[in-house]
Amino acid sequence: MEKYQIIEILEEWNFWKHELETGMERKEYVDRALKFLEANVVVAFVGIRRAGKSFLMRQLAKKLAKTEDKRNILMVNFEDERFTHLDTKLLNQIYETYLEVLKPEKKPFIFLDEVHRVEGWEKWVRRMHELNKARLIISGSSAKLLQGELATLLTGRHLDLVVFPLSFKEFLLFKGITIKEELDIVAKKIEIRRLFDEYLEFGGFPAVVMSKEKKQLLLTYFDDVLTKDVERRYKIKKGNSLRTLAKFCLTNISNPITFNSLKKFLSLSTDTVEKFLSYLEEVYLIFSLKRFSHKFKEQEKAARKIYAIDVGMARAIGFRLTENKGAAFENLVFIELLRKKALNPLLEIYFWKNPEQQEVDFVLKEGTKIKQLIQVCYDLSEPKTKEREIRALLKASKELNCDSLLVITEDYEGEENIKGKKIKFVPLWKWLLQNS
Repeated sequence: MEKYQIIEILEEWNFWKHELETGMERKEYVDRALKFLEANVVVAFVGIRRAGKSFLMRQLAKKLAKTEDKRNILMVNFEDERFTHLDTKLLNQIYETYLEVLKPEKKPFIFLDEVHRVEGWEKWVRRMHELNKARLIISGSSAKLLQGELATLLTGRHLDLVVFPLSFKEFLLFKGITIKEELDIVAKKIEIRRLFDEYLEFGGFPAVVMSKEKKQLLLTYFDDVLTKDVERRYKIKKGNSLRTLAKFCLTNISNPITFNSLKKFLSLSTDTVEKFLSYLEEVYLIFSLKRFSHKFKEQEKAARKIYAIDVGMARAIGFRLTENKGAAFENLVFIELLRKKALNPLLEIYFWKNPEQQEVDFVLKEGTKIKQLIQVCYDLSEPKTKEREIRALLKASKELNCDSLLVITEDYEGEENIKGKKIKFVPLWKWLLQNS
């Protein structure tokens, strides 16, 4: 490409001469990224397409621009179709053109958005980092962004920030409601409950939250993830089978699945089913949760439960004959627990099931200790349902030697002593605010 073409494109994506739209600030992500940069590592924003990675990079760049000369900050968006032949030659051209025209006075901050689209980007990033030529911030829509060669050569020198769709607290902020303390929850309870119903139905993708065409956007996102992030990247020939599998997973959130059951359903080999599922997890569309067991082999062989990155997408795509708010509740809890895990890598999440088919939705483990058992029960009004859920919780409590017992409900709140065990009951909407 010609230098004038490159600088013309770059000028549009940078703060050098004009302001860029940065959206509603997601302060926790920006603050964590700033701390990572202080450690002189490659910072990677990873997560599903449309979760807000590009806006977060802009927000971070804008924050840096308050103390840095704007010329010391370079942003490159590799989804701009004017960049052709995405390879390391282009990366070098962009970098050299930037140095020649902008003449940064200090080691620059270089933002590479959707960098996985560039062939051979790993070597370029490694070289720039090891020669201390720039502080690098990259983004991508794949969990494998920092695996392979770069992960090996940059061991201990990169940190990932997994970007999720909006938490419920962020969702409320986008809707103009700020929660700073418990009193805010009490004072704004009616409005919070109303908005929670919207969050449960349409999820937390930022643009969806602010749009009137919510379902159409969710359908578009689903198609983009499969087409751009899976089919093209992995050269999938059986695109229809991949889509059927993805829709099946989103229809069956919170349900256990096995490779064999999917093999029969899709008429595919076990290897192909396993490969397709791994692709869907790599692009953050779905997650699988293992059953807790002290024996590693049992844990690996047992059926796993499937959850979606966003309940809105699951409800827009999944086939529903009847409303299943219980599954959506459980999915919201799981994603919130994943946010916790992103902040605390030592946290492990499982579900528990015994030979009598009693089940506890979530087991939280840290090190060798089981920290908490969580049961999600949308409707506790039926005595038999409550009895069944509590019985399983008490059984798991005894087997796993854990006394921190929580039941997440629709509305019921309180504390009960049952058979010598203290069990806390909290409505989901409140738990989401207290834990974010």
